[in-house]
Amino acid sequence: MPIHSVDLEFFVLPSLTTNGKSDSQENLSSRLLVALPALNEEATITRVVEAVPRELASVGHVQILVIDDGSTDRTLSLAGDAGAYVIQHARSCGVGAAFRTALTYALHEGVDLLVTIDADGQFDPCDIPKLIAPVINDDADFSTASRFKDRALTPRNMSWVKRWGNRQMSRLISQLTNKRFYDVSCGMRCYNRRAMLNLNLMGAYTYTQEVFLNLAFKGMRIVEVPIKVRGEREFGTSRVVGSLWGYAFRALRIIVGAYRDHHPIRFFGGIAALFLFLACSLGFFFLAHYLHTGAFTPHKWAGVTSAVLVLFSILVLHIGMIADMLNRHRVYLEELLLYTRLSGFSKSGHQNQESRNLSNWIEPNYRVGDQPRVDIEHQPLEQPDTPAHTE
Repeated sequence: MPIHSVDLEFFVLPSLTTNGKSDSQENLSSRLLVALPALNEEATITRVVEAVPRELASVGHVQILVIDDGSTDRTLSLAGDAGAYVIQHARSCGVGAAFRTALTYALHEGVDLLVTIDADGQFDPCDIPKLIAPVINDDADFSTASRFKDRALTPRNMSWVKRWGNRQMSRLISQLTNKRFYDVSCGMRCYNRRAMLNLNLMGAYTYTQEVFLNLAFKGMRIVEVPIKVRGEREFGTSRVVGSLWGYAFRALRIIVGAYRDHHPIRFFGGIAALFLFLACSLGFFFLAHYLHTGAFTPHKWAGVTSAVLVLFSILVLHIGMIADMLNRHRVYLEELLLYTRLSGFSKSGHQNQESRNLSNWIEPNYRVGDQPRVDIEHQPLEQPDTPAHTE
């Protein structure tokens, strides 16, 4: 079964209220999960896991989770030896699927903060306090490291092609959300519980841009934190951006799908308007030719094409109206999912034993163990040509 069909309705999560605690008390009792998607990262996984701060001034408990996306090297064993809890995919399914596994685990455990960081060593785990500060201070629901917001921190060893591609992607997301973003592809991020609860992602190949759209369309507060990162991998090659055009095509497909689902009238209305514009242009040309010559030939094609485009425009507009009705159902279903995720908690914020059992939130064909390493076997939602984890 695909990972996106995990029975999320079995999740039971703590109330979003503080139950009368002060902000300082709430921060000190908060739980942070640091998740590292990894695929064949034996050269760096130990160093990255060990560098994650175990004690933070504003966090009560830190847990490290490594999602091994079907590695064929020693990533699994090295991560476990370094002190991380490990979930292993039976086969490589892509960074998007790996992130959804981390999100699933975070929701099940009821953590307050989720931080994701690449396992290839491009990010310094010591920057985690700086990353989570806006979320801890309740200035943001979602914070992300930004490589380009501060020009002085722009990676100098990143190729101009990747810099150009990242900037174009950021401009596209900025236009779609009507908000200015500088870096929408960075893998170092922090989510509070509200953001985690509202995330509903579909892409398996990548997730970074879809998260921006998903949260921005739902009114979540997003903050970019300028952080210095390594521009290129120290070992190996990027498995997500191995082919710039291949990455762009797959990412655009996810972005277009997300925008279509959240704003169907704008999406299909824009296509209908384009058809109508072409129809009117050909129609005016056809009419002008007739008025000038008194004959339809040799441009009858223009009249026929204009009529067909008008029909296409009407058809697409009707599809948009149907999609808008379906979008209303999507909103209702997401609200029901949100409330269902919260409903299993008692007023005191404690989970019952049944809901804490992993077998209630993993599908029957998943293999779940009680040891620190958990093997999860599932079919990939979308098998990428080169699955990976570095944007």
